[in-house]
Amino acid sequence: MAVDVITFGCRLNACESEVIAREADQAGLTDTIVINSCAVTNEAVAQARQSIRKLKRERPNVRIVVTGCAAQTQGSDFADMVEVDRVLGNDDKVRGQAWRATAAAFAAGAPDDGASKIAVTDIMAVKAMAPHLVDGFHSGLPRAVQPRAFVQVQKVFDHR
Repeated sequence: MAVDVITFGCRLNACESEVIAREADQAGLTDTIVINSCAVTNEAVAQARQSIRKLKRERPNVRIVVTGCAAQTQGSDFADMVEVDRVLGNDDKVRGQAWRATAAAFAAGAPDDGASKIAVTDIMAVKAMAPHLVDGFHSGLPRAVQPRAFVQVQKVFDHR
C-alpha cells in the first residue's frame, strides 16, 4: 500500500487531497493513511478522531498523518493521540518538502512524544498560496462516471 487519503470537509479539501496523494507518493511514503481534516464544526473534528481510531484498529501497521484545518487549530490534541504518527499544518499539506520531511522523520524512527510529531507552521505568517495543480481526480472509476473535479478559485474559509 502506498498512501490513502481520507478527506473530511469542503470541496477545497477534496481538491487538495489529490495534491496530498501525489506529493506523499513522490516523497516515497508507503503504508500511510492521511486524514485531511475539517474544523468547521466540533462534529467534523470528532468524526476525524473517530475515523483515526477505527483505521488504526483495522490496520495497525499503517502510519497515520493528520493534516488540514483541524490539524492546524488543534495540532497538539491530534499529536496526543497514540494512533497518530505525524501532524502536518494546513499550509504545508500541499508542499512536497513537507512530505519529504515526513518520510525522513518516519525513516529516522522519530520519537513518539506529542511535540515531536507536530510539523505545523504559523498560518498567520502565510502571505501566498502554495501553487498546486491536479491532473485529475483518481477515483479508480471509468472517466464517464468519475465525480466532477473542482477548480480552486479562492480560499473562502478564514479559520486561520
